Amino acid sequence: MTADLSPSVDWNALYVDGEWRESESGETIDVEDPSTREVITQVPAGTEADVNAAYEAAADARQAWAAHPPAAREQVVQQVLRTLQDYREDVIDLLVAEAGGTRVMAETSVQLASDQASEAATLPRRMKGEHAESNIPDKEHLVRRTPTGVVTVISPWNFPLNLSMRAVAPAIAAGNSVVLKPATNTPITGGLLFAKLFEETDLPPGVLNVVTGRGSEIGDRVAGHPESDVVAFTGSTEVGRRVGAAAGKNLAEAALELGGNNAHVVTDGADLDAAIDAGVFGSFVHQGQVCISINRHIVHEAVYDEYVERLTERAEDLPRGSAHDPSTVVGPIIDERQRGKMLSYVEDTVDAGATLETGGGIHELDGVEDSLVVEPTILSGVTNEMPTACNEHFGPIAPVIPFSDVDEAIEMANDTEYGLSGSVHAGDVGAGARIARRMETGHVHVNDQPVNDEAHVPFGGIGASGVGTYNGEAFLREITEKQWLSLQHEPRDFPF
Repeated sequence: MTADLSPSVDWNALYVDGEWRESESGETIDVEDPSTREVITQVPAGTEADVNAAYEAAADARQAWAAHPPAAREQVVQQVLRTLQDYREDVIDLLVAEAGGTRVMAETSVQLASDQASEAATLPRRMKGEHAESNIPDKEHLVRRTPTGVVTVISPWNFPLNLSMRAVAPAIAAGNSVVLKPATNTPITGGLLFAKLFEETDLPPGVLNVVTGRGSEIGDRVAGHPESDVVAFTGSTEVGRRVGAAAGKNLAEAALELGGNNAHVVTDGADLDAAIDAGVFGSFVHQGQVCISINRHIVHEAVYDEYVERLTERAEDLPRGSAHDPSTVVGPIIDERQRGKMLSYVEDTVDAGATLETGGGIHELDGVEDSLVVEPTILSGVTNEMPTACNEHFGPIAPVIPFSDVDEAIEMANDTEYGLSGSVHAGDVGAGARIARRMETGHVHVNDQPVNDEAHVPFGGIGASGVGTYNGEAFLREITEKQWLSLQHEPRDFPF
C-alpha cells in the first residue's frame, strides 16, 4: 500500500494516459464535507482540452488493451479488487467526508463495489461467440464478441464508488478503454480514487482516464465526444435526456440509469412489523438519496392509521447528525440546492392538504453553520398528485398514501413516468408476487424494500428511469459488439 487516500490530501490533478497532470485551466473546484461544511480539498476544474486529451489517450490505448488475453484482463480487475479491500478503511473515510455517507452507507458502498469488481473479473472468460451453418457449400459462420472501444462513464454523487465501479470495471475487463467523469460533488470517490486504485495494478497507461470538472462546462463534450462508443450515465432523468441526446448524435450506445418514483405497497394482509422495518430502511438509508429508495408508501386503509403511527415513531427515534458520528443513521444532504428542493416539496405537500406527522425541518449541528441534515419526515393524508409523491424527492421523506383495494394500489403505483424499482408486502409471498407482476417497473421486491443491487442480477429501469441494463452479462452486451466472421473453406462458385 503506497497511496495516500486521506480526504485532505492534494487531489488537484487529472489522470490522463497514466500520468497525473494539471488542468489546462489551472482552476480548481472546492470539495466540501457535507457534515462540517468545511472545504477538505480541491480538484481540477477540467476543460474541453483536458477532455480531448483523455479521449485521445483512450483511443490510442484501446486496441492494444483489447489484444490482451482474457487472463491478463481478469488479473487487472482482481488486482483492483484486492487494492480496494486493502484500502477499505481509507475509502470509507473518504465516503463519509466527501459524500456525507453514514458508516452504514460507506460500508455498503465498499461491499457493493467489491461485488461489482468480483463479477467484472469473470467477464473476460465469458466473451464467447457463436457458430452457425451456412447455406453456401463449404462455408461456416462465426459470431465473435469484441470490445466496443472507448467507454464513457459519467457517475453520480449519491453512491459514487459502486456506481462508478459497476461501469468502469466491466468495461476494462471486456477490453475497452475508459474516460471517467465523476460528479462535481464527489470527484474523488467517484473518479480520482479509481485512478489511484488502478495505478497499483498492471493496467497499461491510457486505458483509464479521469477528468474532473463542472458538468455545465465539460458535460456536453464528455457525453458527445466523437471518440466515445458507449456512454454509461447514472443520474437524474433531466440530465440523462441531455446525455442520451449528445451520445445519440455520434450513434454511441447509451446505458442510462435515471430517476425513480418507487412505491412500497402494503396490503391489509401484510406482516406490519416486516413492512415497517423495510419501510424505515427503504426511506431513510443514506437520507433517501438513492434512486431506488421508497418515494411513496401506498398502504391499505385498514392498516393505514397504525402504519402511519408506527412509522412516525420509528422516524422520530432515528439518530440524526454528522456522518462522522458512527451512531448516525440520518446524515447530511449533499448540498443546499438538494436540501432546498426537498423541503419545498414538503411545504407544498402540506399546503395541498397533507398532514406533517413529524420532521419537515433542519436538524442543527453543533459548531456547523447552515446544517444540511434534514429531519426524517413523515406525511399522512397524501395523494398521488401531491409534490412529495409525484416528484422524486430524493430525501428522508416518507409520504403515506391510502388505498382501498389492490387494483387501486397498482394503479397508483404505476401512475408515474418512472419505472425503476418497487416493493410489496402482502404477507403471503404468492399474493405479493401477483401484485409485483402487475407493477410497471424494472425490478420489484416482495416482502422487502426497493433498495437492492447485486452485481450478477440485471439492473435497469423502464420509461423515464432509463435505457440499457447494468450488471453481469446484461452490461457485457452494452459494452461489446458482435462481429460476423464467415470462413469459405473451398472456392465458391459465382454466377458471373
